[in-house]
Amino acid sequence: MERFTRIVRTLGLAIAIVLAVAAPARAFCGFYVSQANAELYNQASQVIIARDGDRTILTMANDFQGDVQDFALVVPVPVLLTEDQVRVGDPKIIQRLDSFSAPRLVEYFDADPCAPPRPYAFSSPALEEAARTMSQADAQARKRYGVTVEERFTVGEYDILILSAKESNGLEDWLRANDYNIPAGASRLLQPYIRQNLKFFVAKVNLEEYATSEFQSLRPLQMAFESPRFMLPIRLGTLNAQGLQDLLVYLLSPTGQVELANYRTVNVPSDVEIPEFVQEKFGDFYTSMFDKTYQRENQRVAFREYAWNMANCDPCSAPQLTPDELKAAGVFWAEPGMVPNVFITRLHVRYSIEDFPEDLRFQSTPNQQFFQGRYIIRHPYRGDTSCAAGRDYRQQVRDRQEREMQTLAQLTGWDPTEIRQQTDLIDVTAGGDSQPWWRRIWN
Repeated sequence: MERFTRIVRTLGLAIAIVLAVAAPARAFCGFYVSQANAELYNQASQVIIARDGDRTILTMANDFQGDVQDFALVVPVPVLLTEDQVRVGDPKIIQRLDSFSAPRLVEYFDADPCAPPRPYAFSSPALEEAARTMSQADAQARKRYGVTVEERFTVGEYDILILSAKESNGLEDWLRANDYNIPAGASRLLQPYIRQNLKFFVAKVNLEEYATSEFQSLRPLQMAFESPRFMLPIRLGTLNAQGLQDLLVYLLSPTGQVELANYRTVNVPSDVEIPEFVQEKFGDFYTSMFDKTYQRENQRVAFREYAWNMANCDPCSAPQLTPDELKAAGVFWAEPGMVPNVFITRLHVRYSIEDFPEDLRFQSTPNQQFFQGRYIIRHPYRGDTSCAAGRDYRQQVRDRQEREMQTLAQLTGWDPTEIRQQTDLIDVTAGGDSQPWWRRIWN
């Protein structure tokens, strides 16, 4: 018998997992370079890609933590960008999409097994189904290095150059000659992008603009362009990375799910029941589970953590985004005054230069199937279960707890003995009633 009555407290727990998973985020999908000898490292990125047809608005989150005068960025882009195509975004939109699509923990409470059945059809299967369904120098540069400064402009607190290059060594030399401290090995990774005729978006902080701004940190950069290439460069980001990097991509589409075209896309484990104590360490649980799943899938894979039409959510881990927020996220296909049709796919990619020899290439699909990383805690009824139905209920709960412990060990690799020690196992024999059974009739 499984009885449960309500879903409680998904928002706080969902935010907890967002913090646990996304806290190391410090980078774009290009590589950081410094104009001094400061060592800059990136370990993770958050990117929003809103795309319809060949049109794309790309938002690159920025939670750079060092001295802003040391910040600079190089990202390959498919077309020449002009000032009108680049702007700074609102950092809050990254947080909103994070919260909305985060893996979530839900909890249910068993009903009193000894209470008389309810006289109306408020069935558990219905609840389960509801829960599931949820310029001169420039000329000199061109001649000497084969590098052309195609565009030069300032947007917000950023000075931006759009470069084209003929040779990777020339580009690397140009960047060094202009005080960009390029990570070792850059030339090798720059060459494939030059062969593909990609351009290079180079940004650094305009210290005067930044000093006069009211912002305490660098804001996201957004770019709009039109290109049949539906891809995200990730390999440059490995140059100054320490070990593995985590990338969260929020793909917004008017049609359906977006998946990788050159690597596998798989769902994270979901809809599993886990012991109650995990509620207090959900972040640890998710990171352990993700680590183990990443290893089991042989590393070269993207994990789908959420796929849903943004017109609804069930359960909602955060309030739905408003039309203005969707616009801030880059959703450009909305008609004025209308709520746009937006399907979000959240992909989590953990990568190294060895495991991902190619950049990410995506493909849109018409697949509208919903998916969410969802983990379930069922709290047993711990009141008096001394009735006949209560005895069966206790055994069923104990069997359920055994399954939950096994599931947790399999998902995370945690020590089964320690899991058992932390699990509040229900007493099968006591029945929640300290009195001997016969006193129920003799007293």
